[in-house]
Amino acid sequence: MLFSSFKTEQWLLLFRRVVSLNKNPVEGFSAGLIEDSDLYRWEVLIIGPPDTLYEGGVFKAHLTFPKDYPLRPPKMKFITDIWHPNVDKNGDVCISILHEPGEDKYGYEKPEERWLPIHTVETIMISVISMLADPNGDSPANVDAAKEWREDRHGAFKRKVARCVRKSQETAFE
Repeated sequence: MLFSSFKTEQWLLLFRRVVSLNKNPVEGFSAGLIEDSDLYRWEVLIIGPPDTLYEGGVFKAHLTFPKDYPLRPPKMKFITDIWHPNVDKNGDVCISILHEPGEDKYGYEKPEERWLPIHTVETIMISVISMLADPNGDSPANVDAAKEWREDRHGAFKRKVARCVRKSQETAFE
């Protein structure tokens, strides 16, 4: 009985969040369900932050919530191609807020930097938008992008990001 009441509370929490975001949009992104029948899979559109290399981009991503959300973090994957040190070549986002709660076995992140059940879609998206504006080159998911960002930020890195921005604009509403 306890498990089924937890599942109901979890469902209600996700339902309230998606309704709230639709009623009160947050600047910089929009979010909704991929399919109306599945509260655990969301699509987000992220607008490239102003005054960054990603400005003008419209990047599509999916958030997949685990069945024990909010105790564990969702997974986030860019569907639109994006060149960024903290996004692996498959589109998976690697930032602290989306890492499993607790101690980091490598000692790189503090527990309070990792997932906490108080995080919301809004706090995740604010972290992702911040990540676009200020990559973490010390903990890359895409080593090649991190190397370019450190060594040739205004050359090769900038050109690859510009291509991603253009492509994102062309495919944003497909």
